[in-house]
Amino acid sequence: MPNYGRYQFVLVEVANGVATLTLNRPEQLNAIIPQMHLELEDVLVEVSEDPDVRAVVITGAGRAFCAGGDINAMKEDAEFLKASWVVDGPRRLIHNLVNVKQPVVCALNGAAVGVGATIALYCDMVIASESARIGDPHVKVGLVAGDGGAAIWPLLTSLVKAKELLMTGDLVDAREAERIGLVNRVVPEGKALEASLELAQRLADGATLAIQWTKLAINKVVSHALNMVLDTSLALEGITATTRDHKEGLQAFLEKRPPKFRGE
Repeated sequence: MPNYGRYQFVLVEVANGVATLTLNRPEQLNAIIPQMHLELEDVLVEVSEDPDVRAVVITGAGRAFCAGGDINAMKEDAEFLKASWVVDGPRRLIHNLVNVKQPVVCALNGAAVGVGATIALYCDMVIASESARIGDPHVKVGLVAGDGGAAIWPLLTSLVKAKELLMTGDLVDAREAERIGLVNRVVPEGKALEASLELAQRLADGATLAIQWTKLAINKVVSHALNMVLDTSLALEGITATTRDHKEGLQAFLEKRPPKFRGE
């Protein structure tokens, strides 16, 4: 069995064939920092190869699922600004998540923003709490929606709706997310994890190979979208990470004021 106890920012519990992965920076609304990103990349590979795991649940500790990339870390940590980080890290994370053999259920217990939305939407099924909100506001800090959003949103909702939400950066509430096809269903407040574990247990108790290979077949569609879109969107995100608009977007966010973008 893998040594899941070595992870600090992703807690892992395996019971009855179901692995529960909990994003674990609750005081920061599970905002992603480089070490947390690396842990999630690695644990997805380990869980996929764990013979004791037949289904996976991903959720967040505390009152949020994941608030996206940690803005303070983006401002202060040079690692976040390296081209290799902007391109390679998100690419590994998305491919590792899509390639998990077992069915993956997202327990969307609260807000999922930016890369948090990406993690949620690349799961196979999403069960959302009433209070959950989801969106990809990369453009609000002057960045291309490059870490997978441009590939997955048009698959789950319509092309025009994906354009609206990714180009405005607006978040939608759980009921609207269900209506437009981003989540499977909405459950009462505090019940997202319970409902997700019930669904994951049903899948874990099902015909393992048939379920896994059905996922493999369907995910050819996801892989095709990634092959067409991901590298381009990540490259463009990397370019926008070097712009004055991005610096202004970060500064405006930290100062809690509207940004003044100049297209440069």
